[in-house]
Amino acid sequence: MPNLDINNTFKRTSNTYRLVIMNDDTYDEVLAFRLSRKSVYLGVSITFILLVGMTIALIAFTPLRYYIPGYGTKESRTALQLLKIRTDSLEQSIHYKEQYLEGIKKVLSDGNPKQLDTLPLKLPENKQTVD
Repeated sequence: MPNLDINNTFKRTSNTYRLVIMNDDTYDEVLAFRLSRKSVYLGVSITFILLVGMTIALIAFTPLRYYIPGYGTKESRTALQLLKIRTDSLEQSIHYKEQYLEGIKKVLSDGNPKQLDTLPLKLPENKQTVD
């Protein structure tokens, strides 16, 4: 593999070239440019960045953004959030009702419930002396 001289590579980016656009019939120069590799790289990079920036701006600041899947209006997003909150509360209430019904089924199916609703209280006995 040949040795690459880094200094030589950087010098080649500064070499100037001439781009001439000529009329094929009359051989007149229509346009002439003096270019270097560095200026071509820079021009292509700036053009790419500008095109990407303009595309993003076009989508972000115009109604085209509504054609992107998953993006909707502000009203539809708030309605979706409200529906999500309602759904969660309905699921929670259904869960509580199922627990309640399971408890009732246990009480009704067992003739002698083993689990009582209240704790047995140990009340002190009142020793009343009768005079």
